[in-house]
Amino acid sequence: MDTKKPIITVKNLVKKYDDIIAVQGLSFDVYENEIFGLLGPNGAGKTTTLEIIETLREKTSGEIIVDGYSVDKQAHQIKQIIGVQLQAAGYYPNLNLIELIELFAGLYGANIKPMEMLAKVNLQDKAKSKYKALSGGQKQRFSIATTLINEPKIIFLDEPTTGLDPQARRNLWDLIIQIRNNGTTVVITTHYMDEAEQLCDRVAFVERGQIIALDTPDNLIDKLVNSGFERKKEVKKANLEDVFINLTGKEWRE
Repeated sequence: MDTKKPIITVKNLVKKYDDIIAVQGLSFDVYENEIFGLLGPNGAGKTTTLEIIETLREKTSGEIIVDGYSVDKQAHQIKQIIGVQLQAAGYYPNLNLIELIELFAGLYGANIKPMEMLAKVNLQDKAKSKYKALSGGQKQRFSIATTLINEPKIIFLDEPTTGLDPQARRNLWDLIIQIRNNGTTVVITTHYMDEAEQLCDRVAFVERGQIIALDTPDNLIDKLVNSGFERKKEVKKANLEDVFINLTGKEWRE
């Protein structure tokens, strides 16, 4: 794995707000074409770290290189090669999906076919629907579609499946894996550890603005088991979510 080329390098990142240190000396690499997870409790500094890499927030100190570009001197170039998932408030609720995609394409100067973009996230039948009429899962899928408009090298997804039902969540996992398989690097934050275990090639645990562990999910789990840890409950070959999916099917629901 280490022979891979880093596409993001973060060195000694610090972010202070007055007396509060939100991020204190974070260092990590994200490799090209991997799904990298930033995990940790609320307030650990994950979102702040992402926003600094995305050039949306100023850092206090440290160095960040994204695909050879420096956050300090080449923020404009970085913006050209990344896709950032907006929270729901970022869209005009009364425009339909085609109009919204055309608006974003115009902002990016991207020449794309809206229907092809919607087909990537299984929303082609919602093309004429207004954003505000979409379900939670549809809104999340649409927001991921907008991150792909400028054909980015890297996309950032901040808790993309929060509040979704199990089917919508699993379908979104498939979509994220497909995006990675098409050659895009994915950086994700999530509170769902099963999600991180399924999706991520490597994860970093962030606690109080510092990285306390960074490895593949398998290695981190093996290390814990080898230390003598045992789960209180017998480990079964499936979980309750698997039962739910098996009983109700995996087709897209709206």
